[in-house]
Amino acid sequence: MRRKTTTFAAIAGLALATTMFPTGSNAVALAEAATEHLTAPAPAPELVPGDIAFVSEPLVQPLETPAASTPTLTEAGSLEELVGMVDTAEPMSAEMRCLAGAVYFEARGEELAGQLAVAQVIVNRTEDGRFPKSYCGVVTQPGQFSFMKGARMPKVRESSPAWTRAVAIAHIAHQGLWEQQAGDAVFFHAARVRPGWSAGKTRLAQIDTHIFYR
Repeated sequence: MRRKTTTFAAIAGLALATTMFPTGSNAVALAEAATEHLTAPAPAPELVPGDIAFVSEPLVQPLETPAASTPTLTEAGSLEELVGMVDTAEPMSAEMRCLAGAVYFEARGEELAGQLAVAQVIVNRTEDGRFPKSYCGVVTQPGQFSFMKGARMPKVRESSPAWTRAVAIAHIAHQGLWEQQAGDAVFFHAARVRPGWSAGKTRLAQIDTHIFYR
């Protein structure tokens, strides 16, 4: 309404000036002033709190690019792939070192499935009332693992790939991340020997150079 009112006032002023001063410089000056007023842009209206202001340039919000998904351990397609996905640089507890150490000394030359089966035997023993309740207790139990020197485990070459694999296998067995072939075995021995105690046990599987029993 303000723009229309101003326009009508300008036209009225122009008509009045033409009537009162039909000729001469004054009439021309007034006519030019009125014409300039008509063609001049109207001042921008002042915003009142609560009003919405519109801009001529579009406001574009950048879209966030979704972060690349990181595959989880349960998405591994093979045991070898899973071993490569385990973070072996994390600090290890004494219990996990005992479990990894048993895998390293008993089965580091075995295929990964055989290493996992050895680790699983130790895990299974901690859940069997005939054995200690901890990994270190199982590994240090007298007469159970030939690599043990009393209650002491030999020094591990921790810079070797074999140790890295043993650590990964220990984590996989501890967390139950892969179904292994030895099932609920709690005994095993090398295939090259035949200990007397094996006669009364249920044979479950032979994996590489180890035979597993329940």
